[in-house]
Amino acid sequence: MKSWTEKREIMQRYDLTAEMYEERYCEEQEAKYKKALENTNLKAYGAVLDVGCGTGIFFSHIADNARVVVGVDVSRKLLLKANGTAKAWKNVFVVQADADHLPFKEGFFDVVFSFTVLQNMPQPIETLNELKRVAEAGGSVVVTGLKKVLPLELFMDVLEASGLRLLSFTDDEALKCYIAVLAS
Repeated sequence: MKSWTEKREIMQRYDLTAEMYEERYCEEQEAKYKKALENTNLKAYGAVLDVGCGTGIFFSHIADNARVVVGVDVSRKLLLKANGTAKAWKNVFVVQADADHLPFKEGFFDVVFSFTVLQNMPQPIETLNELKRVAEAGGSVVVTGLKKVLPLELFMDVLEASGLRLLSFTDDEALKCYIAVLAS
């Protein structure tokens, strides 16, 4: 598991790569988003949280069907880019915050998405519990786990320890991650 020092190094790495983030990861992220949305079975969203929003690539997939979208990232430079992206909609906002300490009240969001975050966190179970905290009762939490960092057994252990109910699980050969849709 990662210490706070390692977590801060990850934040600094994302700050350094912010300018090339979309060029490097856009195609991979888009594939994750599409597959995750196929499995959510939700037509319209109320309040949506995108934890680890990066440059805001996911906003275009959800903003038109949501009352409000909040993107959160710990990287200031990624968030500056996400803020530019968010300006295309009146219902999308960005907040700099740590996924382990989200500045939102319990049960505020109908759906919480978190792509490519858990494997970067010191205590992924605690992070998942924080995502669960801000999801409304009966809401959804959608997370991914990068296969090369979180082996399937470890990812499933993290999901089970959260107490969230697994609704769907995707282990697509074409994706570099697992996708879990969970009910809070």
